[in-house]
Amino acid sequence: MPSAKKSSSRASILGAAALLTLLLGAAQTALAQNKAPIKIGAISSLTGAAVFPESSQAAKAVFDRVNAAGGIGGRMIEYISEDDKFDPAGASQAARRLIDDEGVVALAGSASPIECNVNAAFYAQRSVLSVSGVGIDTKCFTSANIAPVNVGPYSEAAAAMYYASNTLKRGKVCFVGNANPAQNAGYDGAVARWEKLSGQKLALLDRTLRPGDDLTPTLLKVQRAGCEAVIFSGVEPQVVAWMNAASTQKIKGIDFIMLSAAYTDRLAKALGNVGNGMYAISAFEPFSGSAGTLTDWHTLMNASKVPLNSFSQAGYVAANVMVDALKKVKGEITRQSVTAALRGLKNYRSPLMGSAYTFGSGANNPNQSVKIVRLRGGQWVTVNTTWLRLPAAGQ
Repeated sequence: MPSAKKSSSRASILGAAALLTLLLGAAQTALAQNKAPIKIGAISSLTGAAVFPESSQAAKAVFDRVNAAGGIGGRMIEYISEDDKFDPAGASQAARRLIDDEGVVALAGSASPIECNVNAAFYAQRSVLSVSGVGIDTKCFTSANIAPVNVGPYSEAAAAMYYASNTLKRGKVCFVGNANPAQNAGYDGAVARWEKLSGQKLALLDRTLRPGDDLTPTLLKVQRAGCEAVIFSGVEPQVVAWMNAASTQKIKGIDFIMLSAAYTDRLAKALGNVGNGMYAISAFEPFSGSAGTLTDWHTLMNASKVPLNSFSQAGYVAANVMVDALKKVKGEITRQSVTAALRGLKNYRSPLMGSAYTFGSGANNPNQSVKIVRLRGGQWVTVNTTWLRLPAAGQ
């Protein structure tokens, strides 16, 4: 029969072995967590009626470069880009896959006309933040959990009207756009903001267009109203049709100012000389320019075979915002710590933006600076080398 002393020694040895096993298991778990990828998501319209692939492509190029340099504290970034297929059900399903199934810590570089409206409440419910690349619908700019890096159509519209009245000194400013109930509140707010800043009223407000409409009757309405400047919020094919119709009708003496959706090389080539004199908004440093601040973006996009346009600028900026936030995390990188780091970004500066980026706790539309470009012989020319920052109403 073994002595009590031997039994005690054996128990001690077994206890120490068990403790060592637990400690080794914990260490292995911690090591595995330290090596596990940091998952960042994106939801974009990559197929469907409207596609915006460049933002997530540019974001991936930024994250790939970070990974090639060793990642964040040795951890790689796994970027998971979902396609909402320009469908609300698709956008909802994509958010649930990313957040509940994949466990992303945040989203960056999303570009979709619908996903903010669909997913804003879900992001708030799951305490997930999205550094959206291309915000379009109104919820992108009124949610506490989404902060786009682009200016957005509503602030762009207000800036375009402000440029027409305060720089071009046009007395009769008009606004023409599409019949889209989801955007009415945003554009109504833009008009109200401009009216307070300028002290003027629109000479014509027409938001009745639908894709494929004959634009000639609306152009004739613009002419009858005596419009001196027209802000046109149509998408790229509509802008081409609008300028061609204006040329056919020989409409002269009106400044046409388009939003950033029209600022593409493809549109410039499609219009050629027909577009001469047309203005457009650039939400970032104009990609068609030669400013030194474009160098890093330009080099990375070319190396990654991503098109050079404002959408890839948006994805590049959004990804860099995310990388800087990740670098500021002290300790374990989790959804909670990344959320805190993003909310802790105050007055973040990007060389491609004229405004500082802040992820606030309320409505978020931090980028309020634009530059103006103009078509000349099928080429975009930067009109103002300094940023036009839209003042707050009452300033």
